[in-house]
Amino acid sequence: MGQTRRVFDAAEERDDVSWNALVSGYVRAGAQDDMLSVFALMRRCGMGLNSFALGSVMKCCAGSDDSLRDIAAVVHGCVVKAGLDSDVFLASAMVDMYAKKGALSEAVALFKSVLDPNVVVFNAMIAGLCRDEAAVGMDVLREALSLYSEVQSRGMEPTEFTFSSIIRACNLAGDIEFGKQIHGQVLKHCFQGNDFIGSALIDLYFNSGYMEDGFSCFRSVPKQDVVMWAAMISGCVQNELFERALTLFHELLAAGLKPDPFTISIVMNACASLAVARTGEQIQCFATKSGFGRFTAIGNSCIHMYARSGDVDAAVRRFQEMELHDVVSWSAIISSHAQHGCAREALRFFSEMVDAKVVPNEITFLGVLTACSHGGLVDEGLRYYEIMKNEYALSPTIKHRTCVVDLLGRAGRLADAEAFIRDSIFHDEPVIWRSLLASCRIHRDMERGQLVADRIMELQPSSSASYVNLYNIYLDAGELSLASKIRDVMKERGVKKEPGLSWIELRSGVHSFVAGDKCHPESNTIYAKLADMLSKIDKLTATDTSGTKSDDITRNEQSWMNWHSEKLAVALGLIHLPQSAPIRVMKNLRVCRDCHLAMKLISKSENREIILRDAIRFHHFRDGSCSCADYWHRADSPILHPLLGMVTEDQDLQLEDILSFATYKAHVANAVELILLLLAVTEAEEPFEKVTTTTTTSTSS
Repeated sequence: MGQTRRVFDAAEERDDVSWNALVSGYVRAGAQDDMLSVFALMRRCGMGLNSFALGSVMKCCAGSDDSLRDIAAVVHGCVVKAGLDSDVFLASAMVDMYAKKGALSEAVALFKSVLDPNVVVFNAMIAGLCRDEAAVGMDVLREALSLYSEVQSRGMEPTEFTFSSIIRACNLAGDIEFGKQIHGQVLKHCFQGNDFIGSALIDLYFNSGYMEDGFSCFRSVPKQDVVMWAAMISGCVQNELFERALTLFHELLAAGLKPDPFTISIVMNACASLAVARTGEQIQCFATKSGFGRFTAIGNSCIHMYARSGDVDAAVRRFQEMELHDVVSWSAIISSHAQHGCAREALRFFSEMVDAKVVPNEITFLGVLTACSHGGLVDEGLRYYEIMKNEYALSPTIKHRTCVVDLLGRAGRLADAEAFIRDSIFHDEPVIWRSLLASCRIHRDMERGQLVADRIMELQPSSSASYVNLYNIYLDAGELSLASKIRDVMKERGVKKEPGLSWIELRSGVHSFVAGDKCHPESNTIYAKLADMLSKIDKLTATDTSGTKSDDITRNEQSWMNWHSEKLAVALGLIHLPQSAPIRVMKNLRVCRDCHLAMKLISKSENREIILRDAIRFHHFRDGSCSCADYWHRADSPILHPLLGMVTEDQDLQLEDILSFATYKAHVANAVELILLLLAVTEAEEPFEKVTTTTTTSTSS
């Protein structure tokens, strides 16, 4: 544009054509400031802008930030003054400009003023109505659908932009049935191979849970571009198909396409959810080689990935390497430390964030409150809760309030926690009551726990979590008959508990286990390693005087320690990982107290660091201690840990295990009652049919 401007300045005479050409050239070059200066000079010289130049200026205003909001109004005035307000090209440009600026009412008024709008004007209005999904309501989306019906009634031929916009409207409205009808019309108009429409359909189907339909749309497009691949990967992550997302990413690369930063950040989030740090590191290296390493969004995803994979130190290093920290960066590093139990470090980063003049948002304070909860910082947590409301004018969500309930519950202030819930606008939400129920179990408040569980079952009768928690509360209190009744209720209502699953990432890939899993190709080696681990634990508890020794680990009970999935994953890690490498295991459920104690002992006997991520937080086991400060063992009454373990994960029990445990525990008065309970609370599978047959003989003898 420099040469063009010199030619323009050297010209003796400049007509409207040359002025308009210069304005349009600056718009195409993205030279916003130069465009504005020429536009202002034209107005001072009394030069007129043609429809093409005015449309170009509007496009520039629409694509800019709020700094050109006033210019947009001036341009509109120029259009009216020039008598071009009936021009459908300019009308569509103005509708698009106002919609992108968030001035939806002005866009609608302008659209209605057009006497004979064509399909381009309709497209601009439909796209404008569903531009900002956070701001639009159902009425606005219905208006978009109504406009599409008007396009049909006027006999207009829909374009690819019509279909892509109306499909997006269906997506935002959650109207999958109307979306399917639109898909049928897409096929009728032979647009099924269009990239824009294909991406919109993929988003619609994945957001509605119709994954296979989304995959079919993807496969129907002859040549997929990066946008379609990104839509597929994002849809898989949204529907928790994380492995499928990684597979698609590798297929994208194999197709010779270059992913954009958005796609890479989505894939990094998939790695974070799977806690596969090795794969995440490879993708980070790819992003750096592709020139995306400095993108803040990529850095934020890396922080999240490393933290979720159990390597908070790597998350800190990536944070420090970033040139720019936005609110997402700070929130990610704060939440990382919160989940790993590093409360003071999380609060230190929050102070640094405030000093850096970055305004915290709701996610930031969620991390701060989580840190205070996991760190037992009750007073500080309550203070930050008030700061969030009063100093930053942020409305607490249910997640914030649940954190406060957990904060009070961990401190044993169960009455305060219950009062906080009842005074909350979220008192009818089951999730906030479940937090209190977990605290009732920890602090052995059976009476309150029963009332809370009844409330949860009333609100969400199909959720297994409340049944299992109440079941465990009764077991902790030795109320075996009440515990048995809870399992009977679960069976009557068809409530199924989610099975436990643990996984570990090695060089050979990701290895997953369920309780008692013998499907792994190295199963014999794994169980041999388990036996060796338990032997070392037995020796350690026989000689240890450091306080790690516990009545909960005995020779009679060692067989119970062989079942849970996290132990199998740890055994595999001990086999394959070098001595200096920490063992990182992920689990989909909350770790039971037996496994928690076992991990402490294994970390001491094997002299290894074990990092276990469960459904609640990270546990760092080193030299017989855990970073959670043994929150599991704060209750004083004896732990019926094999029973609790059985509830945590499905497992095949042997009669000798049941008998030895029942005989060993002095507080269990009747071994037969315990056996009957165990048989009653477990599904009648083949192993238990054998146990039932043997039980009669054993008890009679």
